[in-house]
Amino acid sequence: MSRPVNFLMFITDQLRADHLGCYGNRVVQTPNIDAISKKGFRLDNMHVATPICMPNRASMMTGRYPSVHGARHNGIPLSLKARTFVETLRLSGYQTAQVGKIHLQNMTALAPLWPQDPADRLCDEAFEADNGNYEQEKRGKWLDSDHYDLDYPYYGFEQVYLVDDHADIVHGHYRYWLRREVPNAESLIGPDNAIPAPDYKLTRIGQAWRTRLTVEQYPSAYIADRSIDLLNDYAGSEQPFFLQVSFPDPHHPFTPPGQYWDMYKPEDMALPASFYSDHEPPQHVQWLYQRRDSGAATKKGTAVFACDEREAKEALALNYGSISNIDAQIGRVMAELERLGLQDNTIVIFTSDHGDFLGDHQLMLKGPIHYRGLTRVPFIWSDPTMPAAANKVSGALASTIDIAPTVLARARVPAFNGIQGQDMQPLMDGRSNGLRDSLLIEEEGQRVILSIDTRVRCRTLLTQRYRMTIYDAASWGELYDLQNDPDEMINLWETPAASNIRAMMMEKLAYTNLELVEKSPIQVLWPDSDRWPTIPTQ
Repeated sequence: MSRPVNFLMFITDQLRADHLGCYGNRVVQTPNIDAISKKGFRLDNMHVATPICMPNRASMMTGRYPSVHGARHNGIPLSLKARTFVETLRLSGYQTAQVGKIHLQNMTALAPLWPQDPADRLCDEAFEADNGNYEQEKRGKWLDSDHYDLDYPYYGFEQVYLVDDHADIVHGHYRYWLRREVPNAESLIGPDNAIPAPDYKLTRIGQAWRTRLTVEQYPSAYIADRSIDLLNDYAGSEQPFFLQVSFPDPHHPFTPPGQYWDMYKPEDMALPASFYSDHEPPQHVQWLYQRRDSGAATKKGTAVFACDEREAKEALALNYGSISNIDAQIGRVMAELERLGLQDNTIVIFTSDHGDFLGDHQLMLKGPIHYRGLTRVPFIWSDPTMPAAANKVSGALASTIDIAPTVLARARVPAFNGIQGQDMQPLMDGRSNGLRDSLLIEEEGQRVILSIDTRVRCRTLLTQRYRMTIYDAASWGELYDLQNDPDEMINLWETPAASNIRAMMMEKLAYTNLELVEKSPIQVLWPDSDRWPTIPTQ
């Protein structure tokens, strides 16, 4: 009987698909990620369940949409009672570990932004409160201690080296290590201790700073180091493993260390074609332009804002530097995998939790505007047993909810009821050309933004040709013909000639929402009985 397959899964934070060499980028240097892609399978049309970090990470773990697993936006933790595919692997005999960012619970002590009136958060709820420990990733818990830890298993992970938050000021086990290994470590990190970089506008608004940490001291290297340690532990075991390696970069603020800070020059960056578009943007994008042009834009924090050309080019250059640093660290982990002789029985996966605007339509960061730069993410699957005749690239519509069922199917571990994603293996081995004809993207916001007078809630439906987005508090929407307008510059929402397409997309959206309602738990009431028995097994 063959030994069960291992999994090594790399996740980045806020990385667009087109910011990798294997996805056609001719500037950023990603030779190690490209090498994984060359040996494996690549999806060109994978999108997020939601373009928000915390709920989409929960969707990746559960194979379920935010509206179903409950972590609908940042600030709502994934229930500790939720079944994850990692827990399912663990219960089936896998060793499970995570190195890096998890973000399935709140990382800060900030209260949710919505409801705006705190009194409204005290109302009775439809469900009984879950009294589990939901403060395990909070920054203060870790920074005020040198020995705080998670309750294990943590969403299925038996072992965790936590590196939460962003830039060089992350917390978790990494911060304990940094304090032990680097003298005066706290004086080397953060914007107040940064190396001066007066030529960069982003440093003046807090979206970048030049860290004093060396490449070897930076969180990305620590993540690679601990991953290498775990691979060495696994090499001597007969038990299969699932190791998730999750980098907090290239998410803003941008702090690529050492040579990666100026590896790419802002003046050499080419911005997306949509940055220079003369087409009239939809009104929520116009609102952002007006805020910028009047000097009222809020450019600190995490919310989307309209940028100028210099800001976009700086962000692009520093983003590329962070990506190249991650690529180098992935190269170290992959070299150790091969040195230990594990490569022939380990599936390597690479993806990201969501994308980034970085100049698309003169926008920066992320927000409830579903341009493809934000919703489209890389997905690479390198299986050493994949036959040579298998597909190498697919343009099929796929979602981050498809990762969980695909891993479980490949591990030959039965999936749990309620998974909404689909097994992608038929795409990889050529048995199928597609999983679905349309794809849903959800977003439940907290901010009052974009000229909408309440928090932004929207839904996007994607087909191979069209993208439609509707907003619950707006009479307008977005409709793009991706075949003739791949940069999404011409909104057809109000175009009479496109009315039939809009109606077709609305009908598809209705049926898609119907299909994606909760199907767990299955309950059966036997005739003439008042009890709910367990379902008999075959």
